[in-house]
Amino acid sequence: MTGIAFDEMGSGSELRPAYAAVAQWLTHTPAQDLAAKRAEAEVLFRRVGITFAVYGEGGDPERLIPFDIIPRILAREEWEGLSAGLTQRVRALNAFLADVYQKQDIIRAGRIPDRLVNGNEQFRPEMQGFIPPGGIYTHIAGIDVVRTGPEQFCVLEDNARTPSGVSYMLENREAMLRLFPKLMARHRIAPVNRYPEELLTTLKAAAPERAGPKPTVVILTPGSFNSAYYEHCFLADEMGVEVLEGADLFVDEGIVYMRTTAGAKRVDVIYRRIDDDYLDPEAFREDSTLGVPGLMAAYRAGNVALCNAPGCGIADDKAIYPYVPEMIRFYLGEEPLLANVPTLLCEREADRAEVLANLDKLVVKLAQGSGGYGMMIGPHATDAERDDFAARIRARPQDYIAQPTLALSTVPTLVEGGIAPRHVDLRPFVLSTKDQVRIVPGGLTRVALREGSLVVNSSQGGGTKDTWVLEAEPAQQSQSQSQSQSQGQSQSQGQSQSQGQSQSQWQSSGSGAAC
Repeated sequence: MTGIAFDEMGSGSELRPAYAAVAQWLTHTPAQDLAAKRAEAEVLFRRVGITFAVYGEGGDPERLIPFDIIPRILAREEWEGLSAGLTQRVRALNAFLADVYQKQDIIRAGRIPDRLVNGNEQFRPEMQGFIPPGGIYTHIAGIDVVRTGPEQFCVLEDNARTPSGVSYMLENREAMLRLFPKLMARHRIAPVNRYPEELLTTLKAAAPERAGPKPTVVILTPGSFNSAYYEHCFLADEMGVEVLEGADLFVDEGIVYMRTTAGAKRVDVIYRRIDDDYLDPEAFREDSTLGVPGLMAAYRAGNVALCNAPGCGIADDKAIYPYVPEMIRFYLGEEPLLANVPTLLCEREADRAEVLANLDKLVVKLAQGSGGYGMMIGPHATDAERDDFAARIRARPQDYIAQPTLALSTVPTLVEGGIAPRHVDLRPFVLSTKDQVRIVPGGLTRVALREGSLVVNSSQGGGTKDTWVLEAEPAQQSQSQSQSQSQGQSQSQGQSQSQGQSQSQWQSSGSGAAC
């Protein structure tokens, strides 16, 4: 375990300015009122139908992702630095995808081993020599970021295939607006509600040229049994497009159509939420009933756009992850703005020996795992669990990586015993076109709700928070607020803001739990 966990809110004389009004709110709000608001939030989420499907546990797989009512806050300058690093990283990932499916210059230059690319299960030979419309491969990326200090953000994981969670970012904000309008009025918070519009703009920009100014966009879903099905329907509704299953589409003479009551209608852009393997039974898995026969042929003919492009998995494979800083240097000629977490590749003999000798100190992950599955957190594992992973690593070393247990930042969280620090990560969503990279301020904060827990994944019992990016410094907020008050806002809000240095009831435990 490396270091003491950074307390993002602080306390007493170390209270961070961005949290001043929230700290005062926590001080002056009775515990029973907070508990009532938490119960109200659960009722709201159930009424809206925001669920996450979890399978393999028995019983009803549909459950709510726990929502914590205390927001996570980032100051403007913190977000500006983070977003610059995210933009740089996604530009490099797209350049890498374009290269490995074309000339493979980075391999010939010796910057990335050939076996990690051409021998990777996520590398799709079907994409070789093909350039997607606009030259963009990963139009929608979710980059998982962790914080280890006041100015220290690092990337834990890249999600370049079908990243999920943005619907919860949007619904969390809507819930906070309903539950705490006065608290939110005390802050100038960057909006997130424009994301569906930005997403639709990104998808339309990927359309083949012949589609014209009004391309037809659809979302392709595996169906209601998929864990993110709620999100597929939510985004379709927000963008005003159709959400379809494979059986709703067909290909005729290289053109993709959807079935409608008025007859067949041509489709120009498919925001696909289906894994590569199931996308087209003629190109990938023959037994797939989720995809569309002939879809890849239509795609390669330039008659339809797929977002994200098949084959993007090579960019977010955990064995490729250690080389992203080198991608940034190679393709952009820049130094990385965001650091990677130091990573050991178990396929390397020296790295493997180090991992096996330090299983009690490391986090071991499947190179192609996700959702918190196939992972062992050494400091919290039993001897039997460590022995099991040691056997797995020896049997298939290429399948595993290992990382140190970083001391992740904590934020105040409402738990059964009151307000306590819990560890968090952040998944901002990055949208790319050939001309622009867009990032809605904030993202999805995931929180490990159990004390000492290091796993934030929703599938593993984690929860979510609303993430506020402040558009002004606290002093500027106070000035702006005073102006608003003179135009009719309540005096109580101004008093609350001016008392922002009050100490919160929540105190950091400095427990140093890490991930």
